[in-house]
Amino acid sequence: YCVEFRTESLSPHCALETRPYARWMQYLREGHTVCVACQPPAMSTGTQRCSGDGHNAHRDKILHWEAIGNSQCQGTWKKIRQLERCSCPLVHSFIFT
Repeated sequence: YCVEFRTESLSPHCALETRPYARWMQYLREGHTVCVACQPPAMSTGTQRCSGDGHNAHRDKILHWEAIGNSQCQGTWKKIRQLERCSCPLVHSFIFT
């Protein structure tokens, strides 16, 4: 499944990322919608859910995120909706880890 979030805030360290495999961090923007996929390697075997997916969060709850590989690139987002069938666009799409 996938979850759509609206980015509320992010640290300035995201824009400073220059390593080739991590340049995606430069494209994060406040107010943008991002789509995050929950795939089997990141799922808890007991719940079949990804940690941090905001399962019980309402739209007004602020959730925290952190980029893997750059712990200084972090911020907050609000859950918009969960999609049982993923239709994430190629840009602004991420994977839970």
